Order: sequence, then C-alpha cells, then structure tokens
Amino acid sequence: MSRPTRIEVDCSTGIQSIIELTDAEIAQIEADRVAVEARKAEEDAKAAAEAEAKASAQAKLAALGLTAEEIAALSK
Repeated sequence: MSRPTRIEVDCSTGIQSIIELTDAEIAQIEADRVAVEARKAEEDAKAAAEAEAKASAQAKLAALGLTAEEIAALSK
C-alpha cells in the first residue's frame, strides 16, 4: 500500500508537487480524527440528554393537566 500524499502548489510558478506524508503528519491526522470522533460522541450524548429532559418536562406538564398547545406555548 502506498503512503498518503499531499499536493503542494507553487503559486508563483504553478508547479505542482506530490509529496508523501511524513510519519508525524500521518500521526497528526489520526490524532485529529480521534479528537473529532470524541467531540462528536460528546455532542450526541448532550443532545440526547437534552431531548430526554425536554420529553420528561413535557410529560410532567401534561400530568399537571396542561394541554399540548399550552406546553408548546411554554416551549417557545
């Protein structure tokens, strides 16, 4: 399998060079990918917790006798 590459363009001459990535660049790409996946997992967990809390609050309001329209009005 060939190593990943990058393209460098010299804007003054327009010459394009295809350069293999170094081990450090490959390691950085992997570290960035792991960090992005972790941040996405945190954001997904936070969104799920917020959705659960909202559903719970709406259920409690409904149990108190509020109509769906009244609950929707409070959510705005």
